[in-house]
Amino acid sequence: MSSRVRVTAMVTGRVQGVGFRYSTMHQARMLGLTGEAANQLDGSVQVIAEGDRESVDSLLEWLQSRDAPGRVKHVDATFTQATGEFSGFWVD
Repeated sequence: MSSRVRVTAMVTGRVQGVGFRYSTMHQARMLGLTGEAANQLDGSVQVIAEGDRESVDSLLEWLQSRDAPGRVKHVDATFTQATGEFSGFWVD
C-alpha cells in the first residue's frame, strides 16, 4: 500500500462562481480523498487533498482538464506528508 500524501494546490483562472469547488469536492470524494476546497480573496481556489499518491495525482490531472468547470489557467501544487486532519472532503 502506498503512503499517504498531501497536496496544496492554488488554482487560478476563472474558478469562482462556476461550481468549481463543488465539482472538485465530488471528484475528490470519488477518488477517496480527504481535504477541502476554498475560495481565496484574489479569485483563486485553494485545494488541499490527502490520500494515496495515485489518487492525488488523478485529482491534479482532473483540475487541469477540460472536465473541471470554469477555465483553469494554472495549478501550483506543493506536496507534503499527509497530516490526517480531515475526516472527509468539504467546501469551505
